[in-house]
Amino acid sequence: MTAAIVFDLDGTLVDSLADIAAAANRMLSDQGHAPLPEETIRGFVGNGLPKLVERVILHCGLSIESHSELTQGTLNHYNQASSATTRPYPSVKDALQRLRAADIALGVCTNKPEAPARHILEVLDLAQFFDVVIGGDTLKSRKPDPAHLSATFEALGTNDACVFVGDSEVDAETAQRAQVPFLLYSEGYRKSPVSELPHLASFDDFARLPDLALRIIGLSGTGL
Repeated sequence: MTAAIVFDLDGTLVDSLADIAAAANRMLSDQGHAPLPEETIRGFVGNGLPKLVERVILHCGLSIESHSELTQGTLNHYNQASSATTRPYPSVKDALQRLRAADIALGVCTNKPEAPARHILEVLDLAQFFDVVIGGDTLKSRKPDPAHLSATFEALGTNDACVFVGDSEVDAETAQRAQVPFLLYSEGYRKSPVSELPHLASFDDFARLPDLALRIIGLSGTGL
């Protein structure tokens, strides 16, 4: 039996808010609109770039008919500087090293488009840890559709001994719908109190993650 852990990316493995906000604000500047505060854009993150841009359009009173054009414009800006300030959260790399040393298969399931997701993982020296990366444009589905997460585990070669690690309402709903144990990273981009998100356990420091995840996988019958 292959044990596997799948991670969300933004707000879970990496703090990318500043780069996402910068891209959205450059798009707004192209439209002659004033920039939005980073915290406002934080509330729009989680369901993928098209939904983020839709929320920006509605918030700013722009034409929804321009959604496709503005989404592409935001993506273009983001691709030009997707890792300018994005950094892994503390202890992420050490945690991933420990999990790989325990022969755990690791994957990423993110609503971020696959190309920039892979770029960020490469630039931050995290790509080496992941066997599978599935982005928001890789399949026809995206979180919270459970098919997105299930496809990631299937690509890793397992349907058993699975754990999903994320930071948001979207991640919690995805795990619940896929019937996968969910570990909540409490320092990410969630909008609700921890108590309101369905999760098996939460953690605020990645140094705690390996022992926590291995204990859960062990309870799932891997013997680890």
